[in-house]
Amino acid sequence: MDLFPYTPRAHQAELVKAISANVRSGAHLVVESGTGTGKTICALSGALQAALEKGKKVVYLTRTNSQQRQVMLELRKINDLRPVFGVGLQGRQSTCPLIQRDPELRSGSPEELSKLCAERKARAREGKEGGCRFYAQVLATNFDDILHHCKENLPTVEELTAYCDERGLCPHELAKDLLPHAQVVTAPYAYFFMPFIRHNLLDWMNIPMAEAVVIVDEAHNLPDYAREIRSVALSSHLLGLVRKEVDDFGDPEVAEGISVMDVVGQCEKRLNEALDEFLIEDDGLIPPPFLEEGLMSAFKTTSAGLSNMARSMMVYGDTIREEKKKRGRLPRSYVHSLGGFLQFFLELDEECYVKLVTGGENPSFEAYCMDPSLACKTLLDCSASVHMSGTLQPLNEYRDSVGLPRTSAMMTFPSPFPPDNRLVLFLEDVTTRYEDLIKDEEIIARMEDYTVSLCNVLDRNTVVFFPSYALMDRFVGDGILNRIRRKVHLERRGMAQSELMDEVVRFKGSSEKGAVLFAVMGGRVSEGIDFPDRELEAAIVAGIPYPKPTAKQRALLHYYEVKFGRGWEYTVKAPVTRKLLQAIGRLIRTETDVGVAVVLDRRAGQFSDRLDVVSTEIVVNDVLNFFARRGR
Repeated sequence: MDLFPYTPRAHQAELVKAISANVRSGAHLVVESGTGTGKTICALSGALQAALEKGKKVVYLTRTNSQQRQVMLELRKINDLRPVFGVGLQGRQSTCPLIQRDPELRSGSPEELSKLCAERKARAREGKEGGCRFYAQVLATNFDDILHHCKENLPTVEELTAYCDERGLCPHELAKDLLPHAQVVTAPYAYFFMPFIRHNLLDWMNIPMAEAVVIVDEAHNLPDYAREIRSVALSSHLLGLVRKEVDDFGDPEVAEGISVMDVVGQCEKRLNEALDEFLIEDDGLIPPPFLEEGLMSAFKTTSAGLSNMARSMMVYGDTIREEKKKRGRLPRSYVHSLGGFLQFFLELDEECYVKLVTGGENPSFEAYCMDPSLACKTLLDCSASVHMSGTLQPLNEYRDSVGLPRTSAMMTFPSPFPPDNRLVLFLEDVTTRYEDLIKDEEIIARMEDYTVSLCNVLDRNTVVFFPSYALMDRFVGDGILNRIRRKVHLERRGMAQSELMDEVVRFKGSSEKGAVLFAVMGGRVSEGIDFPDRELEAAIVAGIPYPKPTAKQRALLHYYEVKFGRGWEYTVKAPVTRKLLQAIGRLIRTETDVGVAVVLDRRAGQFSDRLDVVSTEIVVNDVLNFFARRGR
């Protein structure tokens, strides 16, 4: 506890000691630690104490910028006890001054932006036209002065960016220069789980993987994130961009008598055939060789020949990338992306992937990764790792999913907050179960009535959490906004982060009169934002967020059933429970918070092993009586 800067609350000393012991032994620890246990400071102080003893460095991975900011604020407290230096990293999209001034660059991938940055920096070093003036200013500035400032102040990413803006410096390049001097680096997941960026990070830090102690914050997000970054898709939109690129740069042959446009045409034809034959609502399984066999038949070639065609497209795409880079444009090639997709589709491990066709406005072929351990196996090469969340049970599911050793320690620490400060009610006469909705068309109307009654009777900030945007759209389309007599804020689909935060700030500022916020379980409001005190006092959960039984979901369940014998538990109940707990957990963020959650679904009783739920028939009275008893 030498680096713990506060008077410890219940369980904190035990948690810090467990983390330190795990890091010293070079092992992996999975921890569910309830709200109020101080996960950030416990993990940081515990891991850092052991890492410093062993000459290792701490890499603290977060999903959101707010979590990263909290790491730096807690590090300042530790720094008051013992000098320690840390650096926060974000992607170039957030910190590169050139990207902030050029909207075209904001869509670039990390690899594309890295190549463009390298070209601009080389020009700046050589004094050539087209160089980066912000990097040139970095070269002309005394680095020791900047290092001294950062060691004295331990700036957050936002603070370092503001400091650099005033001086015409590039905060991204400066952060990279600071990394070798840091004992703690906090960064987004991508910096560790995407190979290209991880290699850069370790190079900047000047350490091998074996010297990194990794902390994964909000670890319940990691399995889905790992699947996502290992999945690939070929969309109708991308094929259209390939056509445009070929118009601009030419249409070379990729095999005798076969051009890029020929490949595009056959891919579009095969995609339409898959949509007609296999699509059921959102998606559909396709036979593993469906796309490849169609292309081989059309071009009278073999799988080896098709692979050669894919490589030829990638080679041609590289020339397009280089040409764009010389022009100072984003070095992106859609022809290269098409070739890369086909190559991947031909060579993927069919035990870990499922091939799909997806519908909607942008139909696609997709290779969906069902095994998150493919992206997470690099954890086994680090010095030690700690995986934390307030909603991680069943811990063995998380351990198995990300591929940690079966010997990994698993621990649970309860919240120290008074359980009487929160009441969770549920209603028996409503549900979002599909089969029941078909039988009783009035269920949705009853859910809307309950929502309106609660929102109108409570002069308190209230969030209505929906299991999907589709159900939120249904409520809005039915005119519920006209029936609620308070200001209603919306977390809209595809909302920019800045726009969402502005909406949340307005909602929080309405606590005296009470406002309503519509949000989605599993979204940014339900998992990444705190609402202390009166900023949130009531939550209405409009149904249980069971996953839609798509082809992708069924394939994932089957995969986990075959691999672990627990398909439904691992792919349905565990993620649903986490989403419920995360949403309801927004109510209680401090020891003085008080709140009520009302679940509009009879199936809430199925989660009584993780959630104290009480059935109610007079929900408005029960809610009002709870607040009266609590003096609120």
